[in-house]
Amino acid sequence: MARNTEAVCRKCRREGFKLTLKGSRCDTDKCAFNRRSNAPGMHGAKRGKLTDYGVHLREKQKVKNYYGVLEKQFRKYFDMAERTRGNTGKELMGLLERRLDNIVYRLGFGASRSQSRQWVAHGHIQVNGKRVDIPSYLVRIGDVITVRNRPKSKQAVKNVIDEGLRDVPDFLYRDSGDIPKGIVMRLPTAEDVTMPVDSALIVELCSK
Repeated sequence: MARNTEAVCRKCRREGFKLTLKGSRCDTDKCAFNRRSNAPGMHGAKRGKLTDYGVHLREKQKVKNYYGVLEKQFRKYFDMAERTRGNTGKELMGLLERRLDNIVYRLGFGASRSQSRQWVAHGHIQVNGKRVDIPSYLVRIGDVITVRNRPKSKQAVKNVIDEGLRDVPDFLYRDSGDIPKGIVMRLPTAEDVTMPVDSALIVELCSK
């Protein structure tokens, strides 16, 4: 499986925006973005104004880095969004929010999306009582996401929940009982995305 192994702090610095890719570490003094927010590279601090194409590209790259998807997968989501009757940009963001690894993160089961992706890939997460190890799985209304009833799985997730890193959005319901679980109350929309993004720029770029 292809992975982007670039240092995650470089991604935040390149986008000029804190993507919170390291969970709670991003809120501490250890965050590299806080120490030097200029773009990475030898000439990062001297880079001039972006071209029109550069503005469009950076918006797409920001979203890809935020959700941890590569180009081929991103294109798949864009094609799916383009086939819908709604606004392509908003449909695209809604699809990305429906990814299982993102839902696990938004439920507070993982400190970051990368850790949530790991929980899913390693078989710690179930959907409607069945183990799902595909991070890109798209949830539906009424899906019940639970942590597997194993001591290691439950303890790992409870450690994250106890830190209280974030609030659960209103399209999800979380029960932090003995076996943590969440329910998809409605499908997420572009308005549920927590970072500022101009999806119209992405549509303009990908439609060329």
